[in-house]
Amino acid sequence: MEALKLMNCRKSVRSYTGKLTEEQLNAVLYAGQKAPVGMGKYETMHMTVIQDKDFLHELDRNAAEFMGDTSRTPLYGAPCLILISTPIPDPAAGNVQYSNAAIMAEHMALSAIDMGIGSCLIWGAVAAMNTKPELVAKLNLPEGHKVCCGIVVGETAEELSEREIDAKRVSVSYYRS
Repeated sequence: MEALKLMNCRKSVRSYTGKLTEEQLNAVLYAGQKAPVGMGKYETMHMTVIQDKDFLHELDRNAAEFMGDTSRTPLYGAPCLILISTPIPDPAAGNVQYSNAAIMAEHMALSAIDMGIGSCLIWGAVAAMNTKPELVAKLNLPEGHKVCCGIVVGETAEELSEREIDAKRVSVSYYRS
């Protein structure tokens, strides 16, 4: 599939059928591996795959409470959550590390679309989880790692069709000589 077509099809999917094959999961993870990482420090990045229904439910409830609405399901019933973590040596200058994680997640989202499966970048549930050391401890992260973002993936009944995107929806400033 062409890159621009993939981008026009990508959307945040918020309903899942509860299925994800091992082949689909491996392809999504491989797409994350293909993402650029600042200074080529791939050894600092880590992905954690969560498919345990009870743990997903626990993370979902925690996020709903954190967001102040226990009727919400911030993980949208997805069968898989992939968390991306890395050390953040200087939180005031953590831009590169968070950008690395976000680019990995976007690569995975585009890969999911290419396979016809849904995905949604997850920020709020990650923020909620990071306030609970007991939840983070269950992840068995490499020492010094902090979860930066996540992505849920899985098969969906939602239509993943190409749509027109306004070329001017984000303002642009130019500084030219």
